[in-house]
Amino acid sequence: MKLTILGGGGFRVPLVYGALLGDRGEGRVTRVALHDVDDRRLHAIGRVLAAQASGVPDAPEVTTTTDLDEALRGADFVFSAIRVGGLEGRANDERVAFAEGVLGQETVGAGGIAYGLRTVPVAVGIARKVAALVPDAWVINFTNPAGLVTEAMSRHLGDRVIGICDSPVGLGRRIARVLGADPARAWIDYAGLNHLGWVRGLLVDGRDQLPRLLADPGLLGSFEEGRLFGADWLRSLGAVPNEYLHYYYFHREAVRAHGAGPTRGAFLHDQQAGFYARVTDPDTPALELWDRTRAEREATYMAENRETAGAGEREEEDLSGGYEKVALALMRAIARDERTTLILNVRNRATLGILDAEAVVEVPCLVGAQGAHPVSVDPLPDHAAGLVCAVKAADRAVLAAARSGSRAEAVRAFALHPLIDSVNVARRLVDGYRAVHPGLAYLQ
Repeated sequence: MKLTILGGGGFRVPLVYGALLGDRGEGRVTRVALHDVDDRRLHAIGRVLAAQASGVPDAPEVTTTTDLDEALRGADFVFSAIRVGGLEGRANDERVAFAEGVLGQETVGAGGIAYGLRTVPVAVGIARKVAALVPDAWVINFTNPAGLVTEAMSRHLGDRVIGICDSPVGLGRRIARVLGADPARAWIDYAGLNHLGWVRGLLVDGRDQLPRLLADPGLLGSFEEGRLFGADWLRSLGAVPNEYLHYYYFHREAVRAHGAGPTRGAFLHDQQAGFYARVTDPDTPALELWDRTRAEREATYMAENRETAGAGEREEEDLSGGYEKVALALMRAIARDERTTLILNVRNRATLGILDAEAVVEVPCLVGAQGAHPVSVDPLPDHAAGLVCAVKAADRAVLAAARSGSRAEAVRAFALHPLIDSVNVARRLVDGYRAVHPGLAYLQ
């Protein structure tokens, strides 16, 4: 079986390959094609993967190419993890947003909209190419903003594109761990959009254990989201939000914290520039350098939010990634009909009544040979439904702007988002982003 990874020179690709190395089952991935527009990055990641495969019998064969058609031909699965504009683009997204006093995070608010506006046209081109060259392939999307990009691609690929994220998985795992439950046996009642969802229950043997968590201040203070949001707020919600909702519930604090020093994008840009420069030296132990760099990256994830909340350092169990495990579980379920349940980004159908059938939502799905099918969930409470509808409206304006090239639609996308409080700010954001991103010249 062939897996094509788009964005194959990306820093986290070794996580995916490491997961593949541990899969010895029938029908496993035996060929991996890495595609990237940057040949230097491809070579660097190729060195890391070669070190990972050393001594592993029958390790998946790895090829690298900058030719998209070549990468796609013969693919059974396509994993999309592209970053249009690179980390420099992310740093610019943050800088322009903070200059206007709004959030620049890459998937939330102004930064997420800017990232979507320059990514959607590229993702749509990829979707069309996949449909033409490998119409039977399954596309697994991790490109951010994951829900928005998955919805854009689904208009050309239908249900054969599925979005993944490690945030709901990590949240469910942490809650189960605190409650002394086996995450593999627990049903996570989770619903919303990507980076905008809530755990409303955790069922073990048919009994909901979440009320026990919410009633115990000691338990609530023993895991990351409990410390991040505070016990009182979680009890008020009657649910545990995805960590990214900290940007909504504590917006002023987040803007102050993120705008006070070097942004996350600037940090990662400098860190990874150093990694890619050093790993090209043939005397540099590529895998060891990657491991050290990754550990630093994971330890500083959402550091500003944790500092604002006094949440402390990340726990050791949460430093090991997770999205690669979701991707492998999804591929195995489809390729081998190993039926399982995963929280994924898929077309809504009739799952959340507040949204139309084509809207991509993040909910538990039953997965098998026929793909991923959303499970019926209880309606969202009003406070959550309001946020979901507002953010989805902004997403839809991004899709309209990308399709039409309309600057007015882009302004509407910014102005409709709940974290941007002025139409005039929205107009200045569009102009600011067009000035730093050549890929947004299409907005007229």
